[in-house]
Amino acid sequence: MTATRVFIHGLESTSQGMKGIYFRERYPEMIIEDYIGSLEARMEKLEAVLAGKEDLILVGSSYGGLMAAIYACRHPEKVRRLILLAPAINLDEFESYAGQALTMPVHLYHGRQDDVVPPGGVRPVAERTFNDLTYCLVEDDHSLHETFPGMPWAELLKV
Repeated sequence: MTATRVFIHGLESTSQGMKGIYFRERYPEMIIEDYIGSLEARMEKLEAVLAGKEDLILVGSSYGGLMAAIYACRHPEKVRRLILLAPAINLDEFESYAGQALTMPVHLYHGRQDDVVPPGGVRPVAERTFNDLTYCLVEDDHSLHETFPGMPWAELLKV
């Protein structure tokens, strides 16, 4: 079975943001939706979009990283791999999921100069929650504009 790739944008972004466009151009089969409203509304849509799908590779950016992490905690058997970009897992909404000791590979990229989701609050949560964590602190800001295009996407999204 071939994995299903999914990109989940951040709170104030859309599927038409820089990352969404990047993925759409290079991975046309990737699921790239727009999410609006509360976390609960966004998660309801994500659950509906992914209903019946398995072997997922989830890429979540910022608030989308929070959504991807929550989805993985709720459905660990469906997620092959997580790629989290400056994930907002330091928010209270993730507290009840933190520390679940998920075993799928997780690649987390975070900018050292991120002033939106400071990396210092994210790393301890990630280390408590993901057993197979590759943590990359890079010289970049929240949006990872410098780092994102050069990331090893072929390997990260390998099906």
